[in-house]
Amino acid sequence: MEAQISNFRLGRHTKSNNHMILIVPGVDSKEQADAMKDKVVVWKSSAGKEIKGIVASAHGNNGAIRVIFETGMPGQAIGTKVEIQ
Repeated sequence: MEAQISNFRLGRHTKSNNHMILIVPGVDSKEQADAMKDKVVVWKSSAGKEIKGIVASAHGNNGAIRVIFETGMPGQAIGTKVEIQ
């Protein structure tokens, strides 16, 4: 299943470099997003490097999910596709 990275997880004064918000096509409710908890997410860079993460929880009420990756994600990752396994 594919998803798109929307943005970093942001606060008023902070930015979490390894927390990302993902938009999954076909998932449009909080209950559907909660069902994806603990799935593995893989992002591949243009250089071939893979960064793995785990779905932590739903984000909001419209089906977005929050993923915690192993390391900090680059800004170039915003708008790119990831693979949910």
